[in-house]
Amino acid sequence: MFRQNRLACRAALLIVIALSSASSSLFAQKKKAGKLTPNGKAVLWQKVDVKNQDLFYGPGGVDMRPDLSSITFIKRETGGHNKKYRIKDGSGRVWVAKPFTEARPETASVRLLYGLGYKTEINYLVPSLTIPTVGSFKNVRLELRPDNVERLDEWKWKSNPFIGTNELQALKIMQIFLNNNDVIDYNNKILKVEGRGGPELQYIITDLGSTLGKRGSNNLPLFYRFGRKNDSPQKWHGSSFIKGVRNGRVILYTSGIKNRDLYKGITVAQGRWLYNLLSQLREEQLSDAFRAANYSPAEVDVLTSAAKRRIEELSRATGGDRFAEIK
Repeated sequence: MFRQNRLACRAALLIVIALSSASSSLFAQKKKAGKLTPNGKAVLWQKVDVKNQDLFYGPGGVDMRPDLSSITFIKRETGGHNKKYRIKDGSGRVWVAKPFTEARPETASVRLLYGLGYKTEINYLVPSLTIPTVGSFKNVRLELRPDNVERLDEWKWKSNPFIGTNELQALKIMQIFLNNNDVIDYNNKILKVEGRGGPELQYIITDLGSTLGKRGSNNLPLFYRFGRKNDSPQKWHGSSFIKGVRNGRVILYTSGIKNRDLYKGITVAQGRWLYNLLSQLREEQLSDAFRAANYSPAEVDVLTSAAKRRIEELSRATGGDRFAEIK
């Protein structure tokens, strides 16, 4: 009798182990399946008529402008270091509102990348906005949440479908061009957009607020943030962009930048690819990008001058005739 009970207990235990193993396996499969990238064409950049891009209204154009006739507060957004609020405008469109110091530089930076052909968010700068039950703010960036766009996981700078391509290397250069202080995977997003030719997976930088200012003052771990400042036209104008070239590589100023190794191995040819795009932007377009972000006329002049100087620096570095070779 005792032996039969022991055998029954062993059998029950084996059944429990088998069921537990099967359950764990199924969970792992589901978890793994959840990490699979959805079907669709991966797109980071596409060729556009740069000189005719509208950098004032940006990727949303005139038609997608927010209707401020009425604003409904939905909820406070979680995640990130800045206060953000989900709202609905008078037309029923949903936006994420971000006030304070990142609003202006993000609005302008999105337009500069959009002008070159990069996929971006749709955003606008509202000089003043009152959100019911929350408060009134000046200079608020509104970022659209379209119904036909599914927001997927983040993409990684060091692991994506565009490794080694001109468009990815040029996007890295643009982060130093803009003095982006937060080049981290968390700020990247894949957007699944349904189009006529099927789903498109757009690889975008979803947070460009820590730009158009001054980089950190050192490269020390944990302390690299000291001295950095975003949304400062004069600081951006006075900061350095390109050190020079070495062995066919473009050497960028990366002091105060966390992911400095991200900028190694950018070739002169890849820098020239970016210059060929930037050089097509007219001065009026550059000014429009900053005017759209509600910078004052004096600030627009400073920012436009700084952008033009950076484009010239890139020209010199990639032209091979006037930029000093670093030894």
